[in-house]
Amino acid sequence: MTDETRRWQGWREATERALYGPGGFFLRPEGPAGHFRTSVHASPLFAGAVARLLGEVAEELGTDGVDFVDVGAGRGELLAGVLAATAGSGLSVRAYGVERAARPDGLDPRVVWTDRPPRGARGLLFANEWLDDVPVDVAEADAAGTARYVEVRADGAERLGGPVSGADAEWLERWWPLREPGTRAEIGRPRDEAWASAVASLAAGRAVAVDYAHVRGSRPPFGSLTGFRAGREVPPVPDGSRDLTSHVALDACAAASSGGAGTELVTQREALRRLGVTGERPPLALASTDPAGYVRALSSAGEAAELTARGGLGDFLWLTRRVPPEEGP
Repeated sequence: MTDETRRWQGWREATERALYGPGGFFLRPEGPAGHFRTSVHASPLFAGAVARLLGEVAEELGTDGVDFVDVGAGRGELLAGVLAATAGSGLSVRAYGVERAARPDGLDPRVVWTDRPPRGARGLLFANEWLDDVPVDVAEADAAGTARYVEVRADGAERLGGPVSGADAEWLERWWPLREPGTRAEIGRPRDEAWASAVASLAAGRAVAVDYAHVRGSRPPFGSLTGFRAGREVPPVPDGSRDLTSHVALDACAAASSGGAGTELVTQREALRRLGVTGERPPLALASTDPAGYVRALSSAGEAAELTARGGLGDFLWLTRRVPPEEGP
């Protein structure tokens, strides 16, 4: 066992190193799509819906020149889909991919690749499964009910560290109080800050975060930290070989970005239905009048059903924050 493997550290530090450090999981050439399937990979209908949302934002702003900022852009899959879906629409899209990995080969040259959201964008900032990979610390209540940081080694072994204190303790008390011994929580404060910073980068438009999420009153009693590798859920071991992820306290993120009348939290099922993705099967009569069209429509309905399924992708939450022009930087 090396010195690095023996070293105890908080989960936030360990996750940062495992995902984004030298040789980190998210910096690998295959990207996230090599290990798990998001809504973006499930169907082009998702990119089409985001493109329609971008069009709505452009109409609200009274312009045909609009920014699209993809935060946690992976290898540019959603960017490519949105640019394809808006081709010929009359929209002039300025596209930005925000990602800590290097610019992927073959990406549309119109896309600006950057490691942080551009300041002053006017349009749609969209973060699909980004916040769940913002590293956070984990807390556990000890035998006396005191919330303590959970420390971890690179081999996945854990122990309890010192009591949670300061801003982390305040966050837990407000958003995820631990009372019973053995209960655990992911301390979402860094995600709140990351989301608030992303929203603040917009001069006008909408910011949308889509993620595995929960709200106060339905927090998982033992947290949700887990790992993913090669399409399978695996134990969360911070050795750089797998994704490390946990569901997002998205109600806390909503409050951190000023909240108010400009904020909405709905399921993906509802959000996509509003954008025309319903999963409804085509009428059977179409099979006799247009067999090829019926097959295409049936395939599309199946993809839409996956994107909106209860117990699956449809249960993701969409957090939307509207940014009027007077609020922006």
